[in-house]
Amino acid sequence: MINRPQPDEFAPFQANYIKLVGNEPILEILEQLKEDTYTFLTGIPANKADYAYGEDKWTVKEVLGHMIDAERTFAYRFLCFTREEIILPGFDQDVYMLKATFKTRSLADLANEFRAVREANMYLYRSIGDEQQTQKGIASGNPVSVRALLYIAAGHELHHIKILKEQYLS
Repeated sequence: MINRPQPDEFAPFQANYIKLVGNEPILEILEQLKEDTYTFLTGIPANKADYAYGEDKWTVKEVLGHMIDAERTFAYRFLCFTREEIILPGFDQDVYMLKATFKTRSLADLANEFRAVREANMYLYRSIGDEQQTQKGIASGNPVSVRALLYIAAGHELHHIKILKEQYLS
């Protein structure tokens, strides 16, 4: 069983993501989110894919692309921190978006990629040993534990799904 992380296992700003995650086992949550998010994303009307609710806001496809980038980043950090205590660079979402090509792809293609990346990550996440849960590394200048990364990944996904529903599709 992977326990909920303690406050000293993540940066204060990440608490907002962790708060969004329910009390079921985190691996079950991540597995269920994979399917729920895919179903939600594939149900978004095609005419909304390039919609942004403000001039300086990302499109629906860019939000999804950011979610894919973040999913990969969280998994890489998870892998590294289960193997060694290491310092990893930050993940500047705005810099990443500058060179991303999400706008050129279909929403269905991006939804499939998100589900595939999560599926691959689940193999890694299920391989965690009890002793590895609380191992930490430094990411974006902040200490974070392996188990906190799982909760952050789920909470980040829930955060962006909420934004899509409230700001893009309402």
